[in-house]
Amino acid sequence: MPISNAPSHTFSKALKITPLMAEKLARAGVRSDTDLLLHLPLRYEDETRITPVSALRLGEFAQVQVTVIEHEVKFRPRRQLVVTTQDDSGEVLVLRYVNFYPSMLANFRAGQLLRVKGEARHGFFGTEMIHPRVEKVAQNTPVAATLTPVYPTVEGLSQSTWRKLIARALDTVALPEILPSNVLNPKWGSLMDAVRLLHAPPPEVNPSALTERDHMAWARLKFEELLAQQISIHQARMARRLEVAPKLLGVAGGVLVSFLAQLPFNLTGAQQRAWQLIAQDMGTTTPMHRLLQGDVGSGKTVVAALACAQCVDAGKQCAVMAPTEILAEQLYYKLHEWFTPLHVNVAWLASSVTKKNKQAVYDALEKGEVHILVGTHALIQESVRFYDLGLAVIDEQHRFGVKQRLALRTKMKEAVRSLNDGQEHAPHQLMMSATPIPRTLALSYFADLDVAVIDELPPNRTPIVTKLIDVRRRPEVVAKVAQDVEQGKQIYWVCPLIEESETLELQTAIATFEDLTAALPNARVGLVHGRLKPAEKRAVMEAFKTQALDVLIATTVIEVGVDVPNASVMVVEHAERFGLAQLHQLRGRVGRGAVHSQCILLFETPLSDIAKERLKVMYETTDGFEVARRDLQLRGAGEFLGVRQSGLPLLRFADLETDVALLEDARDAAAWLLAHDHAAAEAHLLRWLGNRAELLTV
Repeated sequence: MPISNAPSHTFSKALKITPLMAEKLARAGVRSDTDLLLHLPLRYEDETRITPVSALRLGEFAQVQVTVIEHEVKFRPRRQLVVTTQDDSGEVLVLRYVNFYPSMLANFRAGQLLRVKGEARHGFFGTEMIHPRVEKVAQNTPVAATLTPVYPTVEGLSQSTWRKLIARALDTVALPEILPSNVLNPKWGSLMDAVRLLHAPPPEVNPSALTERDHMAWARLKFEELLAQQISIHQARMARRLEVAPKLLGVAGGVLVSFLAQLPFNLTGAQQRAWQLIAQDMGTTTPMHRLLQGDVGSGKTVVAALACAQCVDAGKQCAVMAPTEILAEQLYYKLHEWFTPLHVNVAWLASSVTKKNKQAVYDALEKGEVHILVGTHALIQESVRFYDLGLAVIDEQHRFGVKQRLALRTKMKEAVRSLNDGQEHAPHQLMMSATPIPRTLALSYFADLDVAVIDELPPNRTPIVTKLIDVRRRPEVVAKVAQDVEQGKQIYWVCPLIEESETLELQTAIATFEDLTAALPNARVGLVHGRLKPAEKRAVMEAFKTQALDVLIATTVIEVGVDVPNASVMVVEHAERFGLAQLHQLRGRVGRGAVHSQCILLFETPLSDIAKERLKVMYETTDGFEVARRDLQLRGAGEFLGVRQSGLPLLRFADLETDVALLEDARDAAAWLLAHDHAAAEAHLLRWLGNRAELLTV
């Protein structure tokens, strides 16, 4: 029985949270008592001791106790409040406020004793603090008993509000133990003890262990979070195994046999191994849910085409979907080229297709006259009705939004009609990705997928040499391109924007097209970008593919799905502005033939630290798996998966790169709980994910 995804409970009356306050808390992702207790600090400030002014370290938080000598409102260079204070030793500390209210002046009467909290810096009159927090105290006022938490927040919620709310919650709300002791590390202690310590750590706790999340209390929280993720994913896998899919088997003398016979090349060993796994999946009544991953140019499309051929042999329809029109269109042309001679009807559907042509596709699809439908997310619109869908192929699945993925899954289930036994069927699903999935993501976000890996390139591929060149040497690159054109080579030149931007000051595709057309009078230069009409894009790409163009100036529309074997040079303008995955995808557009290939990354200084690291990775390796691993390190899981803003409940506490051991423990614990203590698994999932669990498995 699938685990419930009921909504989380609301705040208890003891917390005295008003509707307005509840709205503000919801913006921070806090919608229940449990959410409030699990809203953990980002860092801590030490207000458990008083630091002498003479011992202040510049740029570090500290608390001092000083007496006000005088305050003055100054007007040069701008209106500001300057308060002169000194501690018991006579050391002077200046407090400076650029934004202040007249009511604040009462805090700074001469002789007033203050606790001042902030970061010291060098000022014109000596040591000073800018906009520190102050508290009026008496000589014997005790210091704080615990470190002071600093919480992530949203507009309208101050740190003092968070501290008061959470202190009240710690006094009135309990987090009872849900998990049996056998799945927990005995060193961790209770969940409530861990939460209390993280909200109000005693001064003897090592602050770096808290901020670096190395403390045992953090280990307990991370494990709980990872366990919720693993339960959700295990549950999704179990639910899929209960579904029934149509058996898709090849037939003697069928489309699959003919397709293999007409291929002008032999499959690599890796392609054959991947295909065997997929063919076996499709031949069972358990719905295939497999990820086909391989580096750029490893030959995933032909393996997907084999799956389509086997599906057609079984009398079922295929849906092939890609996130962008240019990628979907490339897939369509490749499949159309392969299947049309075999009398297999491949149709195309995208937003750019005319209403009349769309209706013709809808009608043919519903009658079963279309065997393979290729397109963008237009495939999941309500008006699309399949006759008998057996296989869904989804390219670059992670680039679809979460809502699109949910709609796709629902659509695919609705689209399957069993014409024989009347039983409800689910389609087989094959996802493809040219972004290799690092091991930690395979253990977590992709754990419900079976994975087939194409880990070798076709034999005609040549190694790609990557060069990093300062943009000031651009004329040298242009001269080299001129030489390459004379030798019959084809060149991509990629620019990130198509219009001038005062803020980014990047070279634009249009300006580059004009510059290179003038600089390369003997070259045939073309231009393609996202604002061209589909037919215009198609014409330019076809001209480049048929060698009617020597140089193609492009935006990142050519990032994936473009296969021009004669293209052997890739120049990327302002490479420092691109992400690692994009750079690797772009580099993969060359090296597809027998000609020695180069990728030239033009960059402009100064470079940020992360841009330096990206370019260093590109220079050091062409291994897509290593690039993906380093990309995950640099960006974190949310950005790597492309879902940071999509509503997917990403990990807040655990780090997939450093917490692999905890992740593996959580995976084993999830399997045990689902087998032996379903009630605990359900309660734990509800506590951590509420009604968001389904978003983890799309």
